[in-house]
Amino acid sequence: MLKQSQYLIPTLREVPSDAEIASHKLLLRAGLARQLASGIYSYLPLGLRVIHKIQTIVREEMNRAGAQEVLLPAMQPAELWEQSGRWEAYGPELVRLRDRHERRFALGPTHEEVISSLVRDDVNSYKKLPLNLYQIQTKFRDEVRPRFGLIRCREFIMKDAYSFDTSWEGLDRSFQAMFDAYTRIFTRVGLNFRAVEADAGSIGGTGTYEFMALCDIGEDTIAYSTEGDYAANLEKAEVVYKPSNKPKQDVPPMEKIHTPGVRTIEQLREALGVDAAQIVKSLIYRVDEKLVMVLVRGDHELNEVKLKNLYDAIDVHLASEDEIRSLTGAPAGFVGPFGLDTQKVEIVADNFVQDVTDGVAGANEADYHYRHVVPGRDFTVSRYADLRNIMEGDDCPRGGGKIAFARGVEVGHVFKLGTKYSKPLGVTFLDENGRSQEMVMGCYGIGISRIVAAVIEQHHDENGIIWPVSIAPFHVHVIPINAKVDEQREISEQIARELTADGWEVLYDDRSERAGVKFKDADLIGLPLRVTVSDKARDGVVEVRVRRTGETHEVEIGKLTAFIRELWPNLDGASTANAQM
Repeated sequence: MLKQSQYLIPTLREVPSDAEIASHKLLLRAGLARQLASGIYSYLPLGLRVIHKIQTIVREEMNRAGAQEVLLPAMQPAELWEQSGRWEAYGPELVRLRDRHERRFALGPTHEEVISSLVRDDVNSYKKLPLNLYQIQTKFRDEVRPRFGLIRCREFIMKDAYSFDTSWEGLDRSFQAMFDAYTRIFTRVGLNFRAVEADAGSIGGTGTYEFMALCDIGEDTIAYSTEGDYAANLEKAEVVYKPSNKPKQDVPPMEKIHTPGVRTIEQLREALGVDAAQIVKSLIYRVDEKLVMVLVRGDHELNEVKLKNLYDAIDVHLASEDEIRSLTGAPAGFVGPFGLDTQKVEIVADNFVQDVTDGVAGANEADYHYRHVVPGRDFTVSRYADLRNIMEGDDCPRGGGKIAFARGVEVGHVFKLGTKYSKPLGVTFLDENGRSQEMVMGCYGIGISRIVAAVIEQHHDENGIIWPVSIAPFHVHVIPINAKVDEQREISEQIARELTADGWEVLYDDRSERAGVKFKDADLIGLPLRVTVSDKARDGVVEVRVRRTGETHEVEIGKLTAFIRELWPNLDGASTANAQM
C-alpha cells in the first residue's frame, strides 16, 4: 500500500498549452511525466511504474522466445558507423559528439554496429548459433520536430533485439519467433494493433513489418484490404497497374499554349478544363549524385521511398531552383520531359503515366505548357515503375478487395537484415567444414515509452486515462470520502492492508481533500478499480467502481477481496483484443 499524500503525483487541472493530443495532455495532467526540453522527458513515479510493467511483459515474451538480455553502451565509436557506411548516411538525426581527446562518438539511435562487433569478437562457431540478444535502453535521435509527447521524442526507451543465424532459413525461423513474440506483447499491453508490411528505412534489410497501434492521431497511414488480410504502410504499399488500352492514334500533334502564372495541377485543371489524370507532373530530384526527372499523373502523388528504392539510393531530395533552371531553362511549375540532355538527367515515370492519351505537360519555358501530349510519341521514358502512393479504392495488390486507409502509430518494427552489417563489419563463423561464413542477421525494435502514449490514446475518456489491467500503475484506488473521520480512515487503511496482503497493488488516497477532488484525480489517473469508503462503511458496505465502464457495486467489506478476484479477469473485456480492420 502506498499513501497518496506521500507519493509524487502532481496532477494538473488545466491542459498544458503545448499539448496537442490526448495522450500528451493526460501524460502531463495525470502526473506521469514532465518535459525537460523539446522531446526530452522525466518520468515520474506513476509513469515509471507503467514503464516497468511494459518492460516486464517484454522481457517475459523475449525470454520465452529464446532471446538473452544484454546491456550495450549508449556511446558508440564513429569508426564502427563508418565501417557499416552509416556515419554519413544516417543523416542529421544521429547525435554526434567528441570526447576530450577529440575522438568521435554517436549517441546510439540503434545498436546494429555495436552488437555486430560484440558477436564478431566472441562468437566464431556454428555451434554457438543461432543467437538472439536483446536490451532495453535509452535511445537518442535528433528529431527535426519532436511532437505529440512520447510519440516522437529525441530521447526515448526502446527494446532492441538482434538475431544471428547460419542461414537465411535460420533467419526465417528467428524472424517468425520474434513476430509471434511481438504479437503476444502488444496484445498483453492492451493495444489495438495491426502488423503491416513496411520499408526498412535507414536500418536496411528486407521483409520488414511495422506493428501499428491504430489511432486517429497516428503519423503513419496504413493501407489495408477491405476483404483480405493485406496491410502495408503508405511508403511500402504496392500499386497494381493494369494498362488502360485507350487509343492514342487520333491525338493531334503537341501544341504549345500560353499559361501565364499557371503552375499547379489545380490551376492547370481550371485554366484548361482538363482532368488531373491527363496532366503529366514533372518533378526533378537529386538522387545521390544523379539528377532524375520523375513523371507522375496529376491526380497521383510521388512516393519518395519507392524512388529511393528504385535507385538503391542513400539520399533523395528535390533539386534546387537553380538546378532546375540550369537543366530545363524554366522555373518549377513549367518543366517537362522534352528536349533534355539525357547525359545530365534520366527520365523515369510511374506506371500510370502510360495511360495518358491526350495530356498536358510543362514546355520547359516560363508561362508555357504543351497540350495533346502522348507518352512514347512526344517524349521518351528510360523506365516505368511503381512510383506513386497507393490510394483508397485502388485494387489490393494481394488477392481481392479494394484499398482503404487507417491511421496508426508505429510501436514495433522487425527487419530481416541478412548480411547488411555482418559483411562490412566482418561478423563471421566457421561452419561444419571449417569454412568462414557471414552470419545472417535480423533486428527487432519496440518503442517502450511510445507504448505508454499509444495505450493512453486508445484507452481514455473525457475524464482521464483508463489503464488496461496488465500495465496499470496500481490495481486498486482506495478512497475514504473524508479521511478526517476516524472510522472511514481506519476502515480504508484496513482494506488497503488486506488487499495488499492478498497481492493487489493499492494506492490509498489519505489526503484531506474534498471528495470531488479525489474522484477527479482518481478518474484522471485511471486505475482499474476504485473502492470508496463512505458512511455506509459503518454498516459493513463499500462501493466498488469499475473505471472502464463506470459500473458500481456495493460490496460487503468481508467479501471485498473475493469480489475483486472474481471481477478482475473481465475488467478489460474485449478492449485489449487485437483489432481487425
